[in-house]
Amino acid sequence: MRVAGKALDGRVTAREGASIVIASRPGFLDDRQLRLLLFGGKGGVGKTTCAAASAIDLATRFPQRTFLLASTDPAHSLSDSLAGTALPENLTCREIDFRQSLDQFRAIHVAHFREIARRGTFLDDDDISQFLDLSLPGFDELMAFLNIAAVLQEEKYSCMLIDTAPTGHTLRFLELPDLMRVWLGACDAMLAKHRFLAQLYGPPDREDETEAFLTDLRGSINRLASLLTDHCQCRFIPVMLAEAMSVNETERLAARLRTLQISVEDVLVNRLFPSGAECLVCREAHRQQERELAHAAAQFSGLKLWGIPMYPAEVRGNKALRGFWDGIARIEKPSEHVEAPVPLVPLAMRQPALPNGETRLILFAGKGGVGKTTLACASALRLAETYSRKRVLLFSTDPAHSLADCLERPVGSQPVPLTDRVFVMEVDAAAEFETLKQRYLTEVEGFFESLLNSSGMDLEFDHDVVQRILDLSPPGLDEVMALLRAVELLDADEYDLFVLDTAPTGHLIRLLETPELIERWLKAVFGLFLKYRNLIRLPRIVEYLVEMSKRLKLLRSLLCDPRRTQLFAVSILTRMALDETRDLLAACREAHVYVPALFLNLATPASDCPLCRELAVAEARIRRSFADFLADVRQADVFRCGEPRGMDRLSRLGRELYG
Repeated sequence: MRVAGKALDGRVTAREGASIVIASRPGFLDDRQLRLLLFGGKGGVGKTTCAAASAIDLATRFPQRTFLLASTDPAHSLSDSLAGTALPENLTCREIDFRQSLDQFRAIHVAHFREIARRGTFLDDDDISQFLDLSLPGFDELMAFLNIAAVLQEEKYSCMLIDTAPTGHTLRFLELPDLMRVWLGACDAMLAKHRFLAQLYGPPDREDETEAFLTDLRGSINRLASLLTDHCQCRFIPVMLAEAMSVNETERLAARLRTLQISVEDVLVNRLFPSGAECLVCREAHRQQERELAHAAAQFSGLKLWGIPMYPAEVRGNKALRGFWDGIARIEKPSEHVEAPVPLVPLAMRQPALPNGETRLILFAGKGGVGKTTLACASALRLAETYSRKRVLLFSTDPAHSLADCLERPVGSQPVPLTDRVFVMEVDAAAEFETLKQRYLTEVEGFFESLLNSSGMDLEFDHDVVQRILDLSPPGLDEVMALLRAVELLDADEYDLFVLDTAPTGHLIRLLETPELIERWLKAVFGLFLKYRNLIRLPRIVEYLVEMSKRLKLLRSLLCDPRRTQLFAVSILTRMALDETRDLLAACREAHVYVPALFLNLATPASDCPLCRELAVAEARIRRSFADFLADVRQADVFRCGEPRGMDRLSRLGRELYG
């Protein structure tokens, strides 16, 4: 397949023997009707770069229009990508501060929430305060959603470009209208009794400030939901790499977007290696990309695939971003010939020690796309090989699971054996929360039915309010429940070692903070059931929550115990990854999580190849910065060796990772 790329002197080139041809640019760069562009995909594929380059390109070519470039990823990278670029006057950049936005939202609207709870429930002011402090659905996603809705409502900008969070959390964002409608339904249930009494005794059709607040919030949600499904004004642009795990995740993303009725026309395939290289590393990378592009072309029928070359230098700053689209080419059809595999041996330097026999929980964490899943899988196999009497459970809490793609084995929500001592599972966080919710609703229904049968009391309004208490649970409860599945297995001594493939940095940081929040929420719920035990009697759900509380305490003590828990940070040698890794390690220190080592993954080995030589020079500068900023953490280089997938290649990588 011919890859359009850039020579080192900046000239656009097209290499022979393939089916990519220089063509017109993707339609979203020229469509003036579009008001909302969302760039999404697996972490680390270049979403931020594509969003920033698009914003600069559009603002430069259409000076009469106004543009906003914004990020909904909790681990922001826009500032790093722009690197001090002087933006066109008609382009504004904004990294949404979710904590600040949430604090402002609460400060402005807390009186409305108090009034809603006071009017419609049996809760007193103390109860209301506790739940308001803890319960707003999906902090990050909610604040991103409301910020975008507010900006679009102002109509200050002709078009808004969004650099989204990695796939799993972007889908949560796009599904937020339904979640918010559930949450607003809980608020409506609380106000139902008040409305009923107002109709009996008050003036008809009067809407006070509290009702007006809910009406405005519902209107904002519905307007943005309507725009998301408007194919003339909104476009989602998936960004991916020509790697199996990225292609598979993008397939799932595109399928879900179709279900949500969100328009997709173009798919950007980033960092394509040139054909015809003598360098073994480049040749193997190109060969694997050819294979995956053929698969992608078959899977994405009806969509336009666009190839973007691997540039020698990291795409940051004004010159690189303005030239980003110069090498883009349409991928017309798959190549019929794929070269034979190039045998590349895994290679690492300055390897850390393998976790010792006391360790129970090992987490792999870092920016999306740096290879957390690959290193987690390889490490689980190495641990089982070294500690021959231990049973190892490899599991994932990332909403966009990749274990099955990496292992090339089916993986489900129950542990399945990989070997006689290694087991694997991908926990479905949403399903865990749904199980809790169904248990709760079943017991509530039974309680109120027995109350009606025994006393003839039909407490319709209170029944509805009690039913919806879980709709006001804190954000991240589902992800913590996914972790608690593993803690349950740990507590039962079914497995000796647990290897966790985490969500990308921003959401892992939130997850590290969430157990304390959930514990506070559980205390509030227990206090509520105790305080109103004469009104609400739900013994089975209380017992279930007691068990959850015990596991939370075990999880918190486990995370803070360096003898039993280690977190291996994973990064790559780019400036943006460096900044995000610093944030991750700062959060780990704050949470008292022990980090013994950092893997600098996908490093470029020394070579006479012009492309590899340029990449290695740029990486050496970043490696020095890692050494300066993170001097207290052991840093191991893991060199590129193709795409390690399948048990055999992962086992070989695992043997190389540790000293």
